[in-house]
Amino acid sequence: MAASHAYALSLYRRSLKLALDWTIERKMWRGQALYIRSLFEANKHITQPRQQKAIFEETEAVLEKWKHPDPYRHPTAPGGSKYERNLPCPNLDRPPKDGAIEVAQARIYHWRSTRHVHM
Repeated sequence: MAASHAYALSLYRRSLKLALDWTIERKMWRGQALYIRSLFEANKHITQPRQQKAIFEETEAVLEKWKHPDPYRHPTAPGGSKYERNLPCPNLDRPPKDGAIEVAQARIYHWRSTRHVHM
């Protein structure tokens, strides 16, 4: 994949996300997405690097002009409303001393064998 192709894909995805920031309903956004796709398809045949660069710069300018002041962020993403909510508590227990695990396992085994409980 050529670098210009990857950059065009990046611009296309950014255009779609920007349109989604400005649109309330997904049904309305679909029409805008089709229009954006037609604009990118119309310039698909251009292979000259200078022409591509001019189109890329023009697209960047349009994206900057229409940048949303409060873009949509997924709730659990950084900056989202649920970011880092309900984090698990840190484990503050001290690690067991050497041999403590084996002693605890032996006690559990003894307790289970005396009560006839098998798991």
